[in-house]
This record gives sequence, structure tokens and C-alpha cells, in this order.
Amino acid sequence: MKKLIVNADDFGLHPLINAGIIKGYKEGFITSTSLMPSAPCWQEAVKLAQENPQLGIGVHLTLVGSVAPVLPAGKVSSLLDEQGLFLPDYVAFAKRFYSGSVKRSELEAELRAQIERALEAKLNITHVDSHQHTHVLPGINALVLKLCNEYNIIRVRIPKEAYTFTGGFHTGIGRMIGRSGLSFCAQLAAQRADSLGLHHPQHFFGMLAGGHLNAELVGNILRQLPDGVSELMTHPGLDSAALGKIFPWQYHWQEEMQAYLDSGNKKLLEQEHIQPVNFTAC
Repeated sequence: MKKLIVNADDFGLHPLINAGIIKGYKEGFITSTSLMPSAPCWQEAVKLAQENPQLGIGVHLTLVGSVAPVLPAGKVSSLLDEQGLFLPDYVAFAKRFYSGSVKRSELEAELRAQIERALEAKLNITHVDSHQHTHVLPGINALVLKLCNEYNIIRVRIPKEAYTFTGGFHTGIGRMIGRSGLSFCAQLAAQRADSLGLHHPQHFFGMLAGGHLNAELVGNILRQLPDGVSELMTHPGLDSAALGKIFPWQYHWQEEMQAYLDSGNKKLLEQEHIQPVNFTAC
């Protein structure tokens, strides 16, 4: 049996992202989303999640992305820049973390605060993942999995896309190398998760083409989907032009959303006997 989780990241980051995720859920085959506990539109996202109780909800742990922490800046200063925001990306965070400049006590306190804020929202939390996949970095992963066990969250994302998979997406060698490094870290994280009795999908898609998916690329994934439970990570939104003025990532938010509304892809789900599920299927 082929089972597919389509998980939309960054729920709570912006109203146009929130609306795109819900549209993709209601009118398409998005089945799950990841809620950012410290994002500026967190409360709106919680309300939308409460209005759509069958939508799977994960905790999108956030340590990067130039957003504010849950805890007061003074309590987690080793995680922040001069403006009191998280560092812009995982590269900047990794440099600080592996140089020993991040205080572990502050890191753990902030991650706890994010998980607790999500649980206090009284949502059916299905899993944990993270912004830019920092939860699988060596040294971070052990802490995240410890907290998952402590808070009884038994499922986690493992962003281990196959090293040779392209799905028809053409890109440069730098992106391929980056994906390979992440997949290696994710494999180590999977082994640790398995040893702790945590569950995760068997397969992962959407990394190499992250932010650049469209109907054709999603269709290619559906045609090649293996047996078992797979996760397809996506970043939908309503207006790519407007979002592109705010976020520097050059994502194709609207095209990604439309990929799950596409009638041809909906037919492929039936033709390939793919069952849409959320993380509770793990």
C-alpha cells in the first residue's frame, strides 16, 4: 500500500501562507502542516487548525529564519542576532552552534517553550519537524528526540531524500551536495529515533526541489512513489509575488499550492492507488 503525507511547512509565518495551506487542504490533497510556535501569525494559524480538525498538525521547531523566539530575548541571547531574532539560516546557526557559542541551557529552554506553546493550544499534535531541518543536525537531534519522548510526541520528520532522486528537477551541484549532507544527517537521526521507539515515514520527497515544486514535479513524485508511508514536504501560499517581497528564498508558493489542486494529480492518486494520510499513519 502506498500512503502519502503532504506536509505544508511554515504554518503561522504569514497570512498568505496560512491561507494557501488551508486552500490546499480543503480543495486539494495537502494532509498535514507544521505550525511555527514563535511565528508572527501563530494565533491565526491555531484558529485555522481548530476549524479544520482533520488536518494533521506538527510542531515546526524554529531556531532560524529571522523570527522572534517564544521566550524573552534576554533568556536566549546566545540563539539570537543583535535585533533579538533568530539567525537568518541554518548555515549561520550551525557556525555558531558548532563553535560552542550557543548555550545548551538556552537552546533546550527555547525548544521546550515552543513545544509547550503548541501543546497548550489544545491541538492534536501529530509530529515534530523544524524550520530548515535543524532538528536533524548532530548535537541538536538528540535533544529534540529526548523532548519528543518527554512530551509524548511519538512521530518525527526524517528528511532523508534518496541521494540520486531528482524527480525531473534540474539544479546545480551545490544544491545536490547540500541535499546529500542533509540526507546523511537525517539517516543518523532516523537510527536514533528508531532506537528510542519513535516513528517516522519510510520515504521523503520535496527536498531537492524544495520551494520550487509545481504540478509536473509533484506528478513525477506520485508516479514514482514507493510502497509504504512517504512524506512530501511543500511550501504553499496564495501570492508568490507578494510573498517574494517579504521573504528572500525565491519560493514558488502559488505554484506549489496549485500542484495539489491539479486535476491530473488528483487522478494520479487514484490511478497509483495512493492513500492520502497524515503522520498518524506512521
